[in-house]
Amino acid sequence: MPSSAQTHKPLDFAGRRVWIAGHSGMVGAALLRKLAPEGAEILIAGHEELDLCRQRETEDWLAAHKPEFIFIAAARVGGIHANATYPAQFLYDNLMIETNIIEGARKVGVKKLMLFGSSCIYPRLAPQPMPESCLLTGPLEETNQWYAIAKIAAIKLAQAYRRQYGLNFVSVMPTNLYGPADNYHPENGHVAAALIRRFHEAKVAGKERVVIWGTGTPRREFLHVDDLAAACLFLMKSFDGEEPINIGSGQEVTIAELAQLIAGTVGWSGQMEFDPQKPDGMPRKLLDASRLSAMGWKPTIGLRDGLADAYADFTLRWQRGEFAGRESA
Repeated sequence: MPSSAQTHKPLDFAGRRVWIAGHSGMVGAALLRKLAPEGAEILIAGHEELDLCRQRETEDWLAAHKPEFIFIAAARVGGIHANATYPAQFLYDNLMIETNIIEGARKVGVKKLMLFGSSCIYPRLAPQPMPESCLLTGPLEETNQWYAIAKIAAIKLAQAYRRQYGLNFVSVMPTNLYGPADNYHPENGHVAAALIRRFHEAKVAGKERVVIWGTGTPRREFLHVDDLAAACLFLMKSFDGEEPINIGSGQEVTIAELAQLIAGTVGWSGQMEFDPQKPDGMPRKLLDASRLSAMGWKPTIGLRDGLADAYADFTLRWQRGEFAGRESA
């Protein structure tokens, strides 16, 4: 049986070929920013060049470019509404992306691969804070089960490849993320990004009321994406273990408290109305990140400062007219 965790001499990325799969997304873009000063040869491929849901395309691209290290930041992601509306795409696309890259990486002899899970793959009523050991110990939250099952399958696949082929494939489990390059869709985005957009639009339109899904009582932990990227580089350089490792901030707020923070950041002072007929999702979702903390890494970006950074990113993109059907302010 492989050991659950090992540490080795830290890896130096200088001159190494590193592929960030999903470089244009929030996590991928943050990894690009963090890797830039490392001296690595960074490989990227846009959707027009490579469809990661196609096995032959993915394996041919890997064979042609031969990366030494891979971050699988590519995924179909979204909030409760998106998960409920597109269950087939959330399950199929994520399964295909992960399995195609993992098998292709084996074939070309990738030295190390990092897979991204999510805190939502833990059981709905997991102990709080949630340790890595609670994975698969209870039923999933129904509203995100499709995404969760795909991610669990990928984590188990990475573990299987470690056991059968001796490959250094590791999995990290981030908490709820926010920050630059997020998807600010008002319905399909994650909660922080969706609220930033909805409050900004309300401010621009002079609306005095915004309806928010659920009761506002669920508790959530949030991590700025630049902190996640820093943690991932730290772990890619020094961590080798079969068990996934949690990456969290320890900053936990209710959805109502988050909404108040975001409204203040945006500068909207209208009335919030919570809709209890809409699903809340998991009642609480706080990660136990003690293993990572014991290794010497901690986040540096507080929630208030991080939300200000995210809103600055949003307003810049709004002014550029990036959001279809909306005029820039």
